[in-house]
Amino acid sequence: MTLLLCFWEFFKTGLFAVGGGLATIPFLQEMAEKHPDWFTREELTSFIAVSESTPGPIGINIATYAGYKIYGPLGSVICTFALVLPSFLVILLIAHALNKFKSSEIVQGAFYGIRPASTALISCAILTTFFDVLVNVSAVTSVRSFFDAIDYPAVALFAVILTAAAIFKKVHPIVFIAAGALAGIIFKM
Repeated sequence: MTLLLCFWEFFKTGLFAVGGGLATIPFLQEMAEKHPDWFTREELTSFIAVSESTPGPIGINIATYAGYKIYGPLGSVICTFALVLPSFLVILLIAHALNKFKSSEIVQGAFYGIRPASTALISCAILTTFFDVLVNVSAVTSVRSFFDAIDYPAVALFAVILTAAAIFKKVHPIVFIAAGALAGIIFKM
């Protein structure tokens, strides 16, 4: 039953997360709240960090890591397949119908409307991940507790890496990813 439910949850995520891998994050955050026995928001933050640092599409990487956490190797295959399947099916349908409807004003209008929705999903993912990493949101009950919940070493590290990225624009991004990973390992020791 868990595998079938995993398939369904990741299938829905793949179906409605229009805009790429980052657009899956709000759906996965909701999944973490609905199924905390699968993975927590903190674990999801780790999945995102590892997925951004490894080759391949972020959404697929996250689905693979989450599936492995939920049900081992078989879970990683099922969750990844479920996330990708809706896109595959939609592409087949669009390719079949594109020649027939490519000049349709309704189709053009639909794509025009999808763009801001994708942007909103990605922006939401960035902001919530930003706060999940830099602030212990669950500990915030008032404005005063907000300042107590801030992870000041993480904020300092973020500021240092952001400043270095602004100063050293020609340095390859992998250097900053590796520096962030190394600093994270040192802070967690």
